[in-house]
Amino acid sequence: FAMAGLNVSIAFFFLVAGVCQGLRWLSKRLLSPGAYGCLARELAGSLQLCTSCLELRMLLEIGLWGGGFGPDVVLTLLFFLFALHGASFDGASANPTISLQEFLLLESNLTATAAKLLAQAAGMGTGWAVTKLYWSWELTHFHLIQNLIASECSSSIHTSLHHAAFVEGTCSFLFHLVLFKLCRSHPIYRVPALAATVTFLTYVGEQHLAFFF
Repeated sequence: FAMAGLNVSIAFFFLVAGVCQGLRWLSKRLLSPGAYGCLARELAGSLQLCTSCLELRMLLEIGLWGGGFGPDVVLTLLFFLFALHGASFDGASANPTISLQEFLLLESNLTATAAKLLAQAAGMGTGWAVTKLYWSWELTHFHLIQNLIASECSSSIHTSLHHAAFVEGTCSFLFHLVLFKLCRSHPIYRVPALAATVTFLTYVGEQHLAFFF
């Protein structure tokens, strides 16, 4: 049952990636380059990233005791998913902090930055709604358990708020340092390096906080 549930999740990842890639392909042909870069590309990337992270977080929280597999399975999926995202995002950041960073570095004007932030928010909101709908179908026992515990409001951070903020801030800072270093590198090197960085920092954060960021 655990492997069957894991296969359903993997199929969901590929389905979402395929739909978002289709959205990028269609909007690239129908919209102007500016509208595509600021709106459609960021919306599709945020939708793809949000749904993937929600499903991965569910697997991490439930998989250990509900499926019998450990964090290594989720971290392996995380690496391959971020490699897929890096290869398919077509330059989108799908990350509000990166968009604000580009604005502060004068790499993007105020209008373009605001448009990106709105598109990212819309993509994340849509991703959350799509994932909740997908979970409501209870295609696996993981989703059944997720729906049963969804009403409980409990924090997965098993440490003080100050320690959690410090670890989260440190991991984010290190990620942005690596991103700065690799921003002009060829995608064949940048994509796996960023995927490995995200995977490593997620492992560190999970070890310190039992928290998937």
